[in-house]
Amino acid sequence: MTRPAHTLATAPIMILNGPNLNLLGQRQPEIYGSETLADVERLCAEEAAALGGTVDLRQSNHEGVLVDWVHEARTGAAGLVINPAAYSHTSVALLDALHTCDGLPVIEVHISNIHRREQFRHHSYVSLRADGVIAGCGVQGYAFAVRRIATLLADPS
Repeated sequence: MTRPAHTLATAPIMILNGPNLNLLGQRQPEIYGSETLADVERLCAEEAAALGGTVDLRQSNHEGVLVDWVHEARTGAAGLVINPAAYSHTSVALLDALHTCDGLPVIEVHISNIHRREQFRHHSYVSLRADGVIAGCGVQGYAFAVRRIATLLADPS
């Protein structure tokens, strides 16, 4: 299947968040900061609006739901920002779903620097498909990812 060519003006950037990110701002603020997922959504919406676009931010603690949303992004999103959280290190299913997104710009985001944490966090299956990985920039990494999606859409080469 050929993916429809979307721009920021015709489709949102889908932003997917994995397990426990619904507790952002409450869970381990010494690692993840005090901003909430609502703050992330506001930050991304502002960044996208400045670039002429919109966002569709979602969160699930369930792997299959995230896979379904990746499938939806194939035809309904201009690009995909994903913070797979713990599924980064475990989900071949999520990687396989991302591999079906031919031509869709994908940026992986991690709030913390996963390479300065426990050894098991150093590997991400999602990175094998992502067009870029942003880690350790706090929630500002999401805004960087939105901007990078816009850049990739403007110049896909």
